[in-house]
Amino acid sequence: MPNKTFEKIKQELKKAADKKGHYFKYFTLATLGVDKFARLRLVALRNVSDDLKMTFFTDKRSKKILHIKENNRVSLLFYHHKKLVQLRIEGIARINNDQYQVQKSWEQIGVEARKDYITKEAPGSAITDPETIEYLKEGDYFSIVEIDPFRIEYLKLNKKGHTKIKYYKKGDDWVNEYLVP
Repeated sequence: MPNKTFEKIKQELKKAADKKGHYFKYFTLATLGVDKFARLRLVALRNVSDDLKMTFFTDKRSKKILHIKENNRVSLLFYHHKKLVQLRIEGIARINNDQYQVQKSWEQIGVEARKDYITKEAPGSAITDPETIEYLKEGDYFSIVEIDPFRIEYLKLNKKGHTKIKYYKKGDDWVNEYLVP
C-alpha cells in the first residue's frame, strides 16, 4: 500500500500544477526569516517533475527569496479537504536563474498575472492606498523557485482510523515507513 499511495501522491501533485481548481494547487510555504521566526504564505504550484521537483513563481524582491538565500530548507503544507489528505513536505529550495527557463515561463503567464511581478515597489512595501500601486512597463523581478523534496508525510484522515506514512529519500530512492497518526 505505501508504494501505491506514493504514486497517488505524485499523480495528485502533478494534476495540481496543471489544474486551476485542484485542492493542492495552492499550498503553504514555510521559510525561516532572518529573525529566526517561521514565515508562512500561500504560493501556487506551477510544475511538478517526474522526480517530484516542485516549482512556484515569485517576485525576486520578496522576503521569501531573502529567506531562501539565508536558509534554503523549506516546508510545504498541502490539504485536500474532500479526500481528507494532508501532505507535509520538507525540501531544499533553489532559485532558478536559467534565463531561458525564466523567459519561457514568463511568456506563459497571462498579461494580468504579470502585474504580480512588475510593481514599482517591492512586495510587502508600505502604501497609503491600494489604488495607487504603480506598475512598470517591464521588470526583471520574475523568479522561479524549485524545491527538491527529501521528506513527505502523508496523513489520511478516516473515522475508522487515520493512516500516516513517512516517505524519505535514501540516496536516489524513496523509502517509507508507517507512523502513528
